[in-house]
Amino acid sequence: MTRPRAQLDTAVAAAFDDAQRLHGSPRLHADLREAGWRVSEKTVADSMRRQGLVARRIRRRNGLTRQDRTAPKFPDLLRRDFTAAEPNRRWVGDMTEIPTAAGKLYLATVIDLYSRRLLGAATGLHPNAELACEAIRMAVAARGGADQIRGVIFHTDRGSTYTAAAFTALCRRLEIRQSMGRVGSCFDNAAAEAFFSSLEWEVLSRNDFDTISSARAAVIDWCYGFYNHRRRHSAAGGLSPINYENVALTRDAA
Repeated sequence: MTRPRAQLDTAVAAAFDDAQRLHGSPRLHADLREAGWRVSEKTVADSMRRQGLVARRIRRRNGLTRQDRTAPKFPDLLRRDFTAAEPNRRWVGDMTEIPTAAGKLYLATVIDLYSRRLLGAATGLHPNAELACEAIRMAVAARGGADQIRGVIFHTDRGSTYTAAAFTALCRRLEIRQSMGRVGSCFDNAAAEAFFSSLEWEVLSRNDFDTISSARAAVIDWCYGFYNHRRRHSAAGGLSPINYENVALTRDAA
């Protein structure tokens, strides 16, 4: 039975707010279908239009890449193929800065291309190799330890952070295969770039942080609360990263 338009509009508005006003009609349609609504994406889009609900759009960020021309070179093992058939086959990572009134906070990430799940999100006051190492250690812990991730490809840009001796030594010890795109080509690490573009547009552009701690709290809440558990990805079958992995586990166990 068709539900009244007013009831649909109320549900669409509630789902829009629940998604932090970030989901457009395709993702809201999926949210509503999960909630039991039998409606088309066009119907959801029409409801959004009636109510003036417009999702925020992603914009491109500025990078932090600083190349060390004397550092060892690593091949590009992905060649812009940002897919993975299984977990812990291909990871990507990058680093960005988060401005606050008290100075800059830096975030280093590790993302599994299988589900787009954020495995590591390390924050610190300096964009150095130790921050990148901490993100890797977080990712290894999230996946159950070093034995579970041996041989994984970790793809980054050619910034000095990822060619530093401390970072390359950690990768060798964990049997992580480093991969790097070309200098100055954001498309060679597009999956990592897309994550930061989402973060900057959905969180940073909506907030003026007075302190480092408030910025860290907001960013980590978005990363592990909204992004991993709620944000839908076309690369993950329209599911959130955690849901995608859970569905796959259930299917494989059947």
